[in-house]
Amino acid sequence: MITIKGLRKKFGPLTVLDDISLEIPSGQATGIVGPNGSGKTTAIKTLLGLVKPDDGDIHVDGESVIGKWNYRQKIGYMPQTARYPENMTVAELFTFIKNIRGAKQTSEEELIQHFGLQPELKKRMRTLSGGTRQKVGAVLAMMFDPQILIFDEPTAGLDPHASVQFKNLVNQEKQQGKTILLTSHIMSEIEELADYLIFIVEGKIRYHGPMKDLIEKQQEQRLEGAVAKMMEEAAA
Repeated sequence: MITIKGLRKKFGPLTVLDDISLEIPSGQATGIVGPNGSGKTTAIKTLLGLVKPDDGDIHVDGESVIGKWNYRQKIGYMPQTARYPENMTVAELFTFIKNIRGAKQTSEEELIQHFGLQPELKKRMRTLSGGTRQKVGAVLAMMFDPQILIFDEPTAGLDPHASVQFKNLVNQEKQQGKTILLTSHIMSEIEELADYLIFIVEGKIRYHGPMKDLIEKQQEQRLEGAVAKMMEEAAA
């Protein structure tokens, strides 16, 4: 379980996270949505230890993780735009990351096959298309069998076939009881993959709960319409 208590973060005069508190139970997929600049990415980076909060605490499996790093072994992270050593081949990058993690058992081969990356293994990262780089990021996020998976705009740049492959894999991970956090501007993608929703506006949580409850509350048929209504209410 991930528990966030009173999380606050400012960048200069701008409040990015404003007293965020919530619980994310294990074994569920949660979508994080909100307008650009709402604090979604900062919240994720704070959970990852990449941003230090000004106040508040984060607990993973009952232990505070602020200022610690060992808990990251439980997390697989796929950023929207990743930076890799450009002169490494794909195979060299996978070996490099495995050596850093000290991992002996991974699902690397299965994931490479799933995403059809075999022909790309000897290519240098600088030569890869954006979609192929996303596939590499997906393999890196999932190859160590982490209990928590965080995906930030994961299908950006993926073609329709690769997008379906990715979604199928995420659903498999969810069925295995993994805790999944997902951000996306594509509401149909959130609707397809997530069961719960966190809606953030200006660093504050405006909704946290089952997605279907929000859709019913807003009297909409789809998540896109429900979120659009909430954005209009927040701007009013």
